Amino acid sequence: MVEDARFEDGADQPLALRAVEPDDLEVISSLVQDAVFPVSEAQWHRKDRRFAVLLNRFRWEDRRAAESRARPYERVQTVLLFQDVLNVQTQGVDPTDKETVVSLLSIAFEPSDECGGRVILTLSGDGAIAVDVECIEATLKDVTRPYLAPSRKAPHHPE
Repeated sequence: MVEDARFEDGADQPLALRAVEPDDLEVISSLVQDAVFPVSEAQWHRKDRRFAVLLNRFRWEDRRAAESRARPYERVQTVLLFQDVLNVQTQGVDPTDKETVVSLLSIAFEPSDECGGRVILTLSGDGAIAVDVECIEATLKDVTRPYLAPSRKAPHHPE
């Protein structure tokens, strides 16, 4: 017997998203919430006007499927890339401390002109990375196969 494809079957595809407007960044922010990365994996390529971060992202889009099938939660390595970057600043994070691992809580956009502004990556522990952009052009792309979340738990934020 041949079984029809189900909508859930598409969830195993790697994410590849592009943001060019603030609303697009909100979608990316929801998908990278609770991603973790060593500070050494955040790099500004001044000459190329790019800022990139290699994240270990919790697969929020797979959470319900994992729960319904009683299987462990997953993470995946993802590249978050910003183009047309004019400047990068950090607060509460020492970019020279390559051993520090941080958690990404959210991404927000503060406009400064018609299309440019500042992208704020808010980190756990009162840290932040400010990325000044000429215009919003960001991509989020999964670059590895999913792997079991080491904690085997979904991130939780008690109120």
